[in-house]
Amino acid sequence: MPPLQRHVTSTDSYNYLLFLPDGDRNEIQQPLLPTILFLHGAGQRGYDLDDVRKHGIAKVVEQQPDFPFIVISPQCPRREYWNIERLSTLLDEVIASCAVDPDRVYLTGLSMGGYGTWHLAAAQPERFAAIAPICGGGNPQAAGKLKNLPVWAFHGAKDNVVPLSESEIMVSALKVHDGNVKFTVYPEANHDSWTQTYNNPELYEWFLQHWRQQTVG
Repeated sequence: MPPLQRHVTSTDSYNYLLFLPDGDRNEIQQPLLPTILFLHGAGQRGYDLDDVRKHGIAKVVEQQPDFPFIVISPQCPRREYWNIERLSTLLDEVIASCAVDPDRVYLTGLSMGGYGTWHLAAAQPERFAAIAPICGGGNPQAAGKLKNLPVWAFHGAKDNVVPLSESEIMVSALKVHDGNVKFTVYPEANHDSWTQTYNNPELYEWFLQHWRQQTVG
């Protein structure tokens, strides 16, 4: 049986894991599929793509070969942070080569990837149908750019790595702009608020309720 996630090397963006629901889809064909761009945390930075499988959606699909999304899980090099231009190039590459539905691209990430989710979505809100940042933070002054983009944020109340206030600030800023935002706080969770989030089918059901708006911002 072939591996569930392919290792893909890119010279222009990031190396990444690619999960395709039918296992062998490698050309644009119908039907186009919903797609998740997953951004890992600081602990998975480096040059071994297998490290990306340790947490998050890249881990979930290892146990769920029938997972109904294309999943793109890039790896950020050591000592770097997520770069908007490189992530945008990566997304362009996958859309050009796989059966991605451009109106159903969802963005999510944890910790450092939560920050990356907030920042990428604020820079390019028109690319995504919905986002789910987990235990991250962003620039509240950019919240106006996200006001029409569905957001579901998650955080652990006892997080001692990324303070709960990081998510609270962004959620409050979105509410000022009448944003479409949901916020789940796990009362007993520390930094790992992603395991129960990504194991919850409701997140994926929520993603699939949303399609990209043609005028966002």
